[in-house]
Amino acid sequence: MVTRLRRHIDRHPRLVEAAFLLLIYAATSNQYRRVGDDTLWWPGFALAAVTCTSLLARRRRPAAVVVLTTLGTAVAGAQGSTFGPLLLLPVIVALYELTLQASQQTIRTYGLLVAVILVPTALRWDSEDEPWANEAVSLAFWILLPILHGLAVRARRAYMDTVRTRAEDAERTRYEEAQRRVTEERVRIARELHDVVAHHMALANAQAGTAAHLFSTHPAQTDRILTELTGATTAALRELEATVGLLRQPETAEESLTPAPGLDRLPDLVAAFAAAALHITTAVEGPVKPLSAGVDLTAFRIVQEALTNVAKHAAVNTAHVHLAYAQEQLTITVSNDSSPITPPRAPGGGFGLISMRERAQSAGGRFRAGRRPEGGFAVTAELPISA
Repeated sequence: MVTRLRRHIDRHPRLVEAAFLLLIYAATSNQYRRVGDDTLWWPGFALAAVTCTSLLARRRRPAAVVVLTTLGTAVAGAQGSTFGPLLLLPVIVALYELTLQASQQTIRTYGLLVAVILVPTALRWDSEDEPWANEAVSLAFWILLPILHGLAVRARRAYMDTVRTRAEDAERTRYEEAQRRVTEERVRIARELHDVVAHHMALANAQAGTAAHLFSTHPAQTDRILTELTGATTAALRELEATVGLLRQPETAEESLTPAPGLDRLPDLVAAFAAAALHITTAVEGPVKPLSAGVDLTAFRIVQEALTNVAKHAAVNTAHVHLAYAQEQLTITVSNDSSPITPPRAPGGGFGLISMRERAQSAGGRFRAGRRPEGGFAVTAELPISA
C-alpha cells in the first residue's frame, strides 16, 4: 500500500502539491475566527489564499516566502485569531523549506525575524487568558520545530550523499583496479608469448641454417640437426598451446598442474642451443639455493631470452652463463665475446631487453645490459632469492 502510494506521488507531483496546499488553506482559513464568538473574519480567507499560494514559490525564493507568510499570520493574529499550530502552518512549511536550502546564518536571521514579528503580536493581541510566558514558549516551539526538523533532514541528506559518493568512489576504484589487472595480465601474456616464440623461432632458424651449411659435407650430422629441429618446433607449439590456453580458462578454473620452467631445465636449454651450433659454458658460484616459483621462472626466461639474443644478433658461436648465489640474491650474467664481423640486424627485434627488464623488475630485482669493455655484450639480472 505504501509503495503504491509513493509510486503514485512520484508520477503526479503537481497534483500532490495542489492537494497539499489545499489542505493547508483549509486548515488555516478555518482559524480566522474572533476569539470568544463564532464570527468569521471574511478578509482572512483572501489572506489565507495569498499566504498558501505563496508557498508555491518556497523552493525558488524561500526567504521571501518566509517573510510573506509571517506577515500574513501576524495580520491574522492582530485581528483576534488564535496563534495555534494550524494558523502557523504556512510559516512552518516556509521555515522548513528555508532550512533545507539556506546557510546557517540565513536560517538564524530569518528564524529570529519570525520570532520578533510573531511573539510580540501574539502577546499584544491574543485575548486568551494564558500567561505570557506560556504563550511565548508555545510560539517559540512552533517556530523552532521546522528549523530543527529541517536541520535533521539536511544532515541526513548530507550523510546519504557522502555514502553515495564513497560508494561511487569505491566502484570506480574497483573498476580501475580491474582495468589495471587486465593490463598487467595482457603484458604478462605478451611477454610470455614473446619469450617462447622468439626463443624457439631463433633456435629453429639457427638449426636450419646449420643444417643447410652442412648438408653437402656432413649429411649424417645434418640428419641429426633436422631431427632436433623437429623436436624444437614441437616444443614451441606445445609451449604456445599452453600459454594461449590460459586465455581460454574460465575464471574459476584451477591453475594448470604443469610446472613452470625453471633453472633446473638449464641443461636442456644449453643442449638445444648446442644443436644450433652455439656453444654455451655455464658456471655456478656459491651454494645453490632453492628459488621461489616466480623467481625461478624469471631466471630461466632471462637466460633463455639472453641466449636467444646471442643466437639472433651476435656473429659468434660461444656464450657464457654465470650464476652467482649470495645470501639473499641471485646474480645472472649472460655474455658473449666480440665478433670480428658485424652481423646483420635480425628482423623483428627490439623487445628482448624490454622483456628481460620487465621480468626482473616484476620479481623485485634489477636488470642492466650493455657492451663489455673487453668486447662483446652482457646482460646482468639481480634477483631476490625469494619474492
